[in-house]
Amino acid sequence: MTITLYGIPNCDTVKKARAWLDQNDLAYDFHDYKKQGADPEQLARWVDQAGWEVVLNRRGTTFRALPEADKSDLDATKAVKLMAANPSCIKRPVVEYPGGLLVGFDAARWEQALR
Repeated sequence: MTITLYGIPNCDTVKKARAWLDQNDLAYDFHDYKKQGADPEQLARWVDQAGWEVVLNRRGTTFRALPEADKSDLDATKAVKLMAANPSCIKRPVVEYPGGLLVGFDAARWEQALR
């Protein structure tokens, strides 16, 4: 199974997710948003699959620090542009695996999807 984990290395939730994958002997590729950026086309696919409300992290400091104009009147298109320009606004981690997408870390959900 090919698993790709998307996130930021110093994020505590990403660290937990990576530890979980390692403990369960699941090989994965890691995509670091800080170094590799976020592809708008891929973000649009994630939004189509999970919804922009799930993929966009509105609780984080990066989102809260954005100008009000960027945060108002959100829809899928605006959310994708916002996340592409500010990858820290993407909920972490995101995992792509054959047949699915996981957004955020939930060990029980991951166990069901990846084992």
